[in-house]
Amino acid sequence: MTATNGTDTRPDLETMRAELDGIDRQLLETLARRIECCVEIGEFKRVHHVRMMQPHRIDFVHRRAAAFAEERGIDTTFIRSLYDLIIAETCRVEDLVIAGSEPEGDD
Repeated sequence: MTATNGTDTRPDLETMRAELDGIDRQLLETLARRIECCVEIGEFKRVHHVRMMQPHRIDFVHRRAAAFAEERGIDTTFIRSLYDLIIAETCRVEDLVIAGSEPEGDD
């Protein structure tokens, strides 16, 4: 696309990559907030003696993610795989919190 003065108005590759890097940062920050929320949930479960595994909740999260994917034309198999990873990590973190350990990341 060119502007009426003949200059190219398309973003260059570096601009698009910078935008992608910003989106990745937001995604990672959101994942970190999700894990922090799961730590709080794990603490609640420990104090109130609630089982860590809640299959109905996992099913709900998967269904909600699949619906989101379908609405936006994203492959549902990909979303399912992504949420399998996210749920596995948050369950690991909750297990540690419920057991009274501090979750640690890989350094």
